[in-house]
Amino acid sequence: MTSPPYDLIEENGVRDLLTAHPNNVVRLILPGADRHRYAEARQILDAWLSSGVLVADEKPAVYVYEQVGPGVLQRGLIGDVGLATPEQRVILPHEDVMPGPVADRLALMRVTEANLEPIFLLYEGAGGDATRLVDRIAANRPPLVEAHTQDEVRHRLWAVTDPQELSDINADLRSRQALIADGHHRYATYLALQREHHTGSAPVTSPSSGTTFPDALSQQEAWDTRDRPVEPGPWDFGLALLVDSTSYPPNLRAIHRVVPDLPLREAVDRAGSAWRVREHADFDEGLTALAQAGEPAFLLSDGDSTYLLTDPDPERLESAMPDHHSARWRALNTAILAEFVLPRLWGRRDGEQSVRIVHHDPAAAVRLARATGGTAVLLNPLTVDDVLAVAAQAERVPRKSTSFGPKPRTGLVLRVLSLG
Repeated sequence: MTSPPYDLIEENGVRDLLTAHPNNVVRLILPGADRHRYAEARQILDAWLSSGVLVADEKPAVYVYEQVGPGVLQRGLIGDVGLATPEQRVILPHEDVMPGPVADRLALMRVTEANLEPIFLLYEGAGGDATRLVDRIAANRPPLVEAHTQDEVRHRLWAVTDPQELSDINADLRSRQALIADGHHRYATYLALQREHHTGSAPVTSPSSGTTFPDALSQQEAWDTRDRPVEPGPWDFGLALLVDSTSYPPNLRAIHRVVPDLPLREAVDRAGSAWRVREHADFDEGLTALAQAGEPAFLLSDGDSTYLLTDPDPERLESAMPDHHSARWRALNTAILAEFVLPRLWGRRDGEQSVRIVHHDPAAAVRLARATGGTAVLLNPLTVDDVLAVAAQAERVPRKSTSFGPKPRTGLVLRVLSLG
């Protein structure tokens, strides 16, 4: 009944998930294509709640969440996080968002009145009290839910309702800062939904109803025009997984690009005026060369031929990169692709329609390039240090620059706003 996050599911993946189980959560997060799809998602959600497919917990809780698999061990907390604008420097975005996905997620959340999947936040916890509690619970208590997915990862969930444990979590997390690892479009949607319901007010502190995870990252009170505290509502919070990155370092993987209708030969010829170009007879050999190359570097392929771009002309590169960004930002491979290679050499804008996105899989990018008569552009992943440094300077990396993992599985915890 669970699924990957909505933006990692390919079109045929929806069909496969529905075939696996008629109550798969993909029916909520990626409803049909017609204009009534959001209303249908709400109807399905209501039906699942009334029939017992989904069950609301009786007590307010946060949830210890564990993912274990080949080369994977991650633990964290899932719960409501108090919303904060980027200017408050409490929840730090590191990536730009596109209006289309935000509009889509906003329409879905507005109609369903639910957070259907958690965003993914990282914080530097240094193995603090919250992390020690997470580890102790995972090691000693039977889980509330256990699921095994096709990628050989085991997912386990525990509810934390004890007032003292919730207080300990709050005391540790209250003053910390978090980075949005995954879910920028959904977080932007959280803020947009909050503005719709709380126009003109600042983010608020969490209610004192017993759940304490929202307190951890909410820093301000909102006041109405009569200088009285405004009672917070469910729209002042959003569902999130929070992971201590010092105890559970994330896996940062590359997101590749495909430029449709740009033949490889044309892409290589144009790039050759400003880059060193080397052909590799074997695709896997090219991937190895890319991994070993100094940045910036890109591997271009259409499935038949493969070329590595390195050592760009320094003067042309410098003139293409915007002055208002930091040197760290200007050195990112995704920034160089978006500001130099795509517009200056290939005459393309880095937009949703003109450049396609492929997560992680170089072979899938090549297949898409072949199907669209275009060129696959393969990248090395950014480093965590680069992402943190850019975010700390209140900058955003270009869209779809990072893929942090392991991402939380969708469908284990949902948040219905009418239930709190």
